Amino acid sequence: MIQDFVLRTATPDEIPAVLALWARAAKGTSITDDADGVAALLARDPECLIVAAPTGSERDGGEIVGTVIAGWDGWRCHLYRLAVDPAHRRRGLGAALLAAAEARFTALGGRRADAMVLNDNGLGQRTWQAAGYGPEPQWSRWVKPLTA
Repeated sequence: MIQDFVLRTATPDEIPAVLALWARAAKGTSITDDADGVAALLARDPECLIVAAPTGSERDGGEIVGTVIAGWDGWRCHLYRLAVDPAHRRRGLGAALLAAAEARFTALGGRRADAMVLNDNGLGQRTWQAAGYGPEPQWSRWVKPLTA
């Protein structure tokens, strides 16, 4: 299954490839889905963006076929942008990316991981549920954009 792929942390040179993957594979967009947003993420936590790339592909700008952001703020473990290229789905890449993220959290001392999933993203909801995640009905996400 994933034997033809390597999981590793992304580099700043791979930001265009990551954004291109999100454009074709991720549901919805975020205010931070741009080169500056991803660069700031990597500057703050260089190990938080885990990517899947074909074995033997060039590092730093090569093909990216999967991602997950495993954000740790010292208090909570947050998962964002789990995305697998549609041409590479059903090979275990999503599960492998989640396992790598969870291993990172465990090594950092995390106790529980959460994921944000759009309400109308049925595929995403099924993926997260299959991985053992579920919604907490007592919580709502409150947001305030800090930029226009």
